[in-house]
Order: sequence, then C-alpha cells, then structure tokens
Amino acid sequence: MVANSGVTVDEVRRLAMSLPRTTEHLIHDRVKFRVGQIVYVAFSRDETVLGFAYPKEERDALIASDPAKFHLPGLSDQRFNWVHAWSAALGEEEMRELVVDAWRMVVPKSVAAAHLGR
Repeated sequence: MVANSGVTVDEVRRLAMSLPRTTEHLIHDRVKFRVGQIVYVAFSRDETVLGFAYPKEERDALIASDPAKFHLPGLSDQRFNWVHAWSAALGEEEMRELVVDAWRMVVPKSVAAAHLGR
C-alpha cells in the first residue's frame, strides 16, 4: 500500500481549471476556485486545509467515515454546504472525486453532463 503524500494547490488547480466556468481567485491570501460568485473549493492560508462544497445532509457521514481526514469548518461556515479535509491526508483520486463533486454542486446540470459525458 502506498502512503498518501497529500495534494497540493497546483494539483487542485490543474483539475479545477479544467472544469468549465471555473475561475481562480486569491482572496485574503487564500486560493479559491469558483463558478460565478459561488466558491466550491478553497485552501487555508497555509494550504494545509482544503475546503469544498459538500451536501450538508451528508456531511456528518463523511466526517464519521474518516475523522482524521475530514472535519467541520468553523462555526460561522457550518451554515454552508461545506467540509474541510487535511490536504496532506488526501490522495489524488480522492481529491479528484471531491473537487468534481463540489463543482457539480455549483454548475447547471447541463454543463456538468456535457463535460462529464453523462
């Protein structure tokens, strides 16, 4: 078994920028990816935490599945569809799935279907 070396901003950027309608922004020294005004992936200032859009009703189950990897955002951000993960704990395939699913939450279904071939 190969240990995770974690994911970097550059790896997430390559994926996110390949997704239609995505733009990258640096806001308060934090790298964020969004569609329109909706942020779907963001890094902490020190790039150790990856935040991503995730359905609120499924959030507890994700965190319970691996509490050493996933955690709730700060209290003020818990009102959003959002989860945090330690970027060092994520593998590339898992990151790809989380980022694409987050993107799918913020684009029209037709855009996601056209891009993903579904």
